[in-house]
Amino acid sequence: MISLTINGQAHKLDLEPEMPLLWALRDELGLTGTKFGCGIGQCGACTVLMNGAAVRSCLLPLGVVGNAAITTIEGLSPTGEHPVQRAWIEHDVPQCGYCQSGQILAAAALIARTPAPTDQDIDAGITNICRCGTYPRIRAAIHRAAALARG
Repeated sequence: MISLTINGQAHKLDLEPEMPLLWALRDELGLTGTKFGCGIGQCGACTVLMNGAAVRSCLLPLGVVGNAAITTIEGLSPTGEHPVQRAWIEHDVPQCGYCQSGQILAAAALIARTPAPTDQDIDAGITNICRCGTYPRIRAAIHRAAALARG
């Protein structure tokens, strides 16, 4: 039995510890906002927060998660009031939208550790891939989200 805390709720799942967190989220808990992209941790579509840090859930075995608090896009702010979510809407960031939950969570982690990120901080901290190429809007939205978070 695996015990997990996802979006503030405790879950007990009868799953193998080797199963990637991504599949527990999507297939067992129905949290389909976290996407499967490449399966090798390169694209970032599967990004979630583990104790506030951005991690690739496709590579993270359940047995490693332990007592960590996991936040998915569904748990960031169900009402859409998180500064990153607000900035994403303001800057009309998504095109196809597939990578956006991972992008948003990576941006939230970046802003939490770097309250006023520079372009260089964003380039170094956001390694998620957007196949539609919305990088200029992503960067602008991260700057706006940081400003919103600072008040």
